[in-house]
Amino acid sequence: MTPDVSQALSWLEANPEVLQGIRRGVERETLRITADGHLAETTHAASLGAALTHRWITTDFAEAMLEFITPVDTDIDHLLIFLRDLHRYTARKLGDENMWPLSMPCFIKAQQNIKPATYGSSNIGRFKALYREGLKNRYGALMQTISGVHYNFSLPLIFWQKRVGIADEKSGKEEISAGYFRLIRNYHRFGWVIPYLFGASPAICPSFLEGRETSLAFKYQNGLCYLPYATSLRLSDLGYNNKSQSNLVVLYNDLVSYVEGLKRAISTPSATFAALELQKNTDYLQLNTNVLQIENELYAPIRPKRVTRTGESPSDALLHSGIEYIEVRSLDINPFSPIGVEAVQIRFLDLFLIWCALVDVPEMSADELLGTRKNWNRVILEGRKPEQTVDMGCAVEQPLNGVGKILFADLRRIARVLDGKDNQAYQQVCDELVAYFDNPDLTYSARILCKLQQKKQENRTSNPGLDLAKHYRKMLQNEPLQLLTEKQLSDEHHASLQRQHELEQEDELDFERYLLRYTDR
Repeated sequence: MTPDVSQALSWLEANPEVLQGIRRGVERETLRITADGHLAETTHAASLGAALTHRWITTDFAEAMLEFITPVDTDIDHLLIFLRDLHRYTARKLGDENMWPLSMPCFIKAQQNIKPATYGSSNIGRFKALYREGLKNRYGALMQTISGVHYNFSLPLIFWQKRVGIADEKSGKEEISAGYFRLIRNYHRFGWVIPYLFGASPAICPSFLEGRETSLAFKYQNGLCYLPYATSLRLSDLGYNNKSQSNLVVLYNDLVSYVEGLKRAISTPSATFAALELQKNTDYLQLNTNVLQIENELYAPIRPKRVTRTGESPSDALLHSGIEYIEVRSLDINPFSPIGVEAVQIRFLDLFLIWCALVDVPEMSADELLGTRKNWNRVILEGRKPEQTVDMGCAVEQPLNGVGKILFADLRRIARVLDGKDNQAYQQVCDELVAYFDNPDLTYSARILCKLQQKKQENRTSNPGLDLAKHYRKMLQNEPLQLLTEKQLSDEHHASLQRQHELEQEDELDFERYLLRYTDR
């Protein structure tokens, strides 16, 4: 049953100031590809700076996987212009390489062509590289080339002060964390709406399936492998919904039990990963042989987060200071934007996450948490299927489009608060997106599948993904910077190289002792 949020929405309408100062950030991943549509095998461009220490342009799993990181921002337009400037600058530094505009990877001939990212000779750089080597050995490199957009979101302090009666962040850390965990539990219950609206990976390159077992009934057309009603194969068992973690349950009911669950997974030996061995001769193959190497290995559609202090683990930072923000991890790359995301999506996420924070819900058991995956999987694989239903805990399952429209009735009330008297931006988002429930052909997944099906893809030099990549490269190269300057970007490039050099000079322990100290925490 869709929860009754009327009292909470009335409170919000009476206190509109509590939404002033929402803090946001975006992390966008993308693969570098060659001019003919293959994964680039070059190293991270030296002209972009040091991936380990650059504040805005780095790499994720693979050396060929760029990641753009914005600073925290309270203005959506400013945030997106900053992100676009990073893309403009990078497009001019990549030579004839392009940035892949889809979540599922381009044509990859062999997994050995995927090189995990490297970060120099410092202990922290080698640690980051070894963690990625461990991911490759545990799950295969191909899965790690899947790209997405992460959205970081935090409500202003005044929201919590008026909502739960705290004085400040430090004394109210338990109440704030409880509020964010409530948001996270609601996200697990209703977050399937995100892949329904914005999922953009209904198809994959057949090379992604080579040597992999799947029970999914794929269709093949013009060199394309797809599911007719799928929304986000990136979030399916083929992607970041990792089967090996299917029995790993970390609950989101309170700070202490959440951190205990993470630490238990990090310290619990795994027979499967022990069989991979820790070392081969003198080369490390993974950080350890436990269920998780580190906290970040837990594949989750949303995470509680806090900026860590030097030498502090993410879980210890949460336990010490509470949740600072949440990271939404369910957004596919938006193929209709040269920067992978657009304002409509951010405004929707604002509305939805505020709604999740307002809905008062009980704690969630392990069985219920696992059960929420049923709706996610249904939407991920067949979200656009005619008369699709979702399980809302009632005797009879509810039509997906009906649940979606009920949700948007609540979101519209939040939109009016965010817009105030002189704006319509959030309400326009509601008008645009609610129509997707009556007409699934408007969804991102339907639109990109139609585009992919229109053109044969046997020829790697001519396919819709590569065509888009080339189009966006030219567009970005020809656009002037708007916020950042060439000097600022050049200065950060040189500063990142200097910061990496200093880290490498400052190390006092050899890597083996550094690793032992970290894993013995």
